Amino acid sequence: GIILVAINPYKQLPIYGDAIIHAYSGQNMGDMDPHIFAVAEEAYKQMARNNKNQSIIVSGESGAGKTVSARYAMRYFATVSKSSGNAQVEDKVLASNPITEAVGNAKTTRNDNSSRFGKYTEISFDQHYQIIGANMRTYLLEKSRVVFQVENERNYHIFYQLCASAMQPEFKHLKLGRSQENNLL
Repeated sequence: GIILVAINPYKQLPIYGDAIIHAYSGQNMGDMDPHIFAVAEEAYKQMARNNKNQSIIVSGESGAGKTVSARYAMRYFATVSKSSGNAQVEDKVLASNPITEAVGNAKTTRNDNSSRFGKYTEISFDQHYQIIGANMRTYLLEKSRVVFQVENERNYHIFYQLCASAMQPEFKHLKLGRSQENNLL
């Protein structure tokens, strides 16, 4: 299949706006510079042409920009399919991200907010190839982090958030203390 190597520049670049989306829309792979929009266009075109499901795999190390790349692909689909409320679809698909990240992200020696889980996002289209919905599934990859952390690393963010809220009335029944006092073993 097609492989695109993308690098997270850690700053906003003017290469992801609507004008760029429209420039890639309808183009053949290889006619323009490599771009996440070129990959998304090829998947969209193949879906419409062959009436078959398509997959885009976004992979990389922690901090590589996987979530951002996936969001750009979703924005591309929403724009080229002229789906009503395209920004709403993108926002709804990613609205669960803060919760997912609290449960699945942790501080590692390489990244303070490292995803320790995988994500599978399925976007549904109608017979006119307009987005009608999406479903996101997550799966935890690093269960051992719950009971053991390497030196200078931390448990999942949710653990510290719960411990910080221990004195709130709705959390009293959990009998949480300070994060340094709680022993999960």
